[in-house]
Amino acid sequence: MAKADLKYTRNIGIMAHIDAGKTTATERILFYTGMTHKIGETHDGSATMDWMEQEQERGITITSAAITTNWKYNGEEYKINIIDTPGHVDFTVEVERSLRVLDGAVAVFCAVGGVEPQSETVWRQADKYGVPRIGFVNKMDRSGANFFEVVRQVKEVLGANPVPLQVPIGAEDDFTGVVDLIENKAVVWFDDDVLGARYELQDVPAEMADEVEEWRGKLIESVAEYDDELMEKYFDDPDSITKEQLLDVLRQATLDMKVVPMLCGSAFKNKGVQRLIDAVVGFLPAPTDVAEIEGTNPRTGKEEARPNDEDAPFTALAFKIATDPFVGRLAFMRVYAGRIDSGSYVWNSRTEKKERISRLYQMKSKQQLPKESISAGDICAGVGFKDIRTGDTLCDEKHPIVLESMEFPDPVIAVSVEPKSQKDMDKLGNGLAKLAEEDPTFRVETDEESGQTIIRGMGELHLEILIDRLKREFKVECNQGRPQVNYKEAITKTVDHREVFKKQTGGRGKFADVVVKVGPADEGEDGLQFVDLIKGGNIPKEFIPSVEKGFKDAMKNGVLAGFNVDSLKVELLDGSFHPVDSDQLSFEVAGRQAFKAASMKAKPVLLEPIMRVEVVTPEEYMGDVISDFNKRRGQVEGMESKSGARVVKAMVPLAEMFGYVTALRTISSGRATSSMEFSHFEEVSKNIATEVVKEAKGKVELL
Repeated sequence: MAKADLKYTRNIGIMAHIDAGKTTATERILFYTGMTHKIGETHDGSATMDWMEQEQERGITITSAAITTNWKYNGEEYKINIIDTPGHVDFTVEVERSLRVLDGAVAVFCAVGGVEPQSETVWRQADKYGVPRIGFVNKMDRSGANFFEVVRQVKEVLGANPVPLQVPIGAEDDFTGVVDLIENKAVVWFDDDVLGARYELQDVPAEMADEVEEWRGKLIESVAEYDDELMEKYFDDPDSITKEQLLDVLRQATLDMKVVPMLCGSAFKNKGVQRLIDAVVGFLPAPTDVAEIEGTNPRTGKEEARPNDEDAPFTALAFKIATDPFVGRLAFMRVYAGRIDSGSYVWNSRTEKKERISRLYQMKSKQQLPKESISAGDICAGVGFKDIRTGDTLCDEKHPIVLESMEFPDPVIAVSVEPKSQKDMDKLGNGLAKLAEEDPTFRVETDEESGQTIIRGMGELHLEILIDRLKREFKVECNQGRPQVNYKEAITKTVDHREVFKKQTGGRGKFADVVVKVGPADEGEDGLQFVDLIKGGNIPKEFIPSVEKGFKDAMKNGVLAGFNVDSLKVELLDGSFHPVDSDQLSFEVAGRQAFKAASMKAKPVLLEPIMRVEVVTPEEYMGDVISDFNKRRGQVEGMESKSGARVVKAMVPLAEMFGYVTALRTISSGRATSSMEFSHFEEVSKNIATEVVKEAKGKVELL
């Protein structure tokens, strides 16, 4: 089989704030690339990429959909793998895991709303994974559209270096096309062609000549700054710079993340999309432009790199698990090196087991196109895995490697669920297990005291969608409790403690003696930081891991109200053992008891999740919005003007934000909008902590 030339492949994501028009833009891309024969719309529930019933009903994207399509650029055929990611902050994990495996991204902005809070979140995620991007300012036909204001916000709010490649011709209802600053030509779409497939190149309108010249000069200057040879030409004779030179240097600067090319259009009105696809192919990286993927050899512990080559040992990352009603569990993977054949075996580095991939697919949204093999640089889905999780590395057994896995935020909200009828108990367990497999930010656990099933997630909408999926996909009707905040516990001072565990029950007894120093973990350390300082064998080596295990297990239930303790530093200083009565279990119990006793002395505190909230409101409701934040223990952090409205930013405890959308609607007569995302955990004031502890303990007593 002939080798695929990777320079003709693009792996890209479409990312943005909710309602910026990502899915609409993606639908147009699929239509113009010939993947669909009818344009799907989010507002009437016919979008190809939003295939879940909940997505179609709500008009939002919930899961990242993957699709493969083709596009001709400069007479050559390119393959584009597209992932359309959600914009709602509750589904931020979907964006995170998609960006981990993509080479480039299109950041979509609303021409009216500009840079919104979730735009900042996804931008930071793309920075974290070093993903080059281009910007597309959508909805130029909307009232209040302003391309250059959005460009300014990208520069000031996101700290990027946006370089406009186009100047819009008209705005709002009069938006007819764009001037391409590289070609110095106007691109005008025919109004009689509702599908937007036809456009023509014209001379720059005379009344725009000065504006176009100014922005073309800025474009050449920005690009010339990146390349010394071009800079010389720019100073000697700017007109001698050719279109090819401009495109070539602009591509390099984009790949280097030094510039963000900015385009504009109206996806809904079918204007500007073809030029956007050209820019995806022209400026975003091919797999060959990306650095070799690096990982660790689990057998030697040494760093290893894998080239983007199908002759290299097979290496892939599973970035998403989805349950399909027809083919079962689908594992989406990015193949970084080597080649995988349908029916072959791969090695899972986490489980250290071989898995057979029975079938391989490339995806057209929810449809699967069977493939015999997939090579380096491509994205596909495999079926047949018995045990696979998001973030697993799949590789060649003879050349094992572990790629850097993904870290996901802890859930901040919990709800208890129970099936409406006892016969659905097994179906509920099965459904929850499958949903937890797909979504790493969704956790399921059983409350030890009450026996209730507790589900935890990133927000009210997140849990609402998951409960809805239980009903539709797994046919389980369930009752749910009211949402509860996921509090955490921490200790604030360091204490020394000696714990002696002694039990005599006829025959062989139990004995363990440990001396520990327990305190807050060092800066930047998560989980249990366990330091073994035992000298002279006062505690035998084989018992020390048991002490650590005792502390680790005990951290799941803090001493104040049984909430999780996230981080802790324990130094094992001294102790003693009995040659007959001591065993591993004794030291584990001693560790658990030492945690409880030491925590009580170490000034334990309760921590609550604080949300970053942003409200866009007409001026006349601003006072009411601020006073409502004050009632909710919120701290207003800033106010600014944006597109004729006021933006209020605040930090508010999650406990005070349940049902906020409805309350805001009432305050502002439905004219204000809000967005909210998790920011950090903060210590709870004494009186609130007392209430929370009382409520948590009251539940146990009632049971």
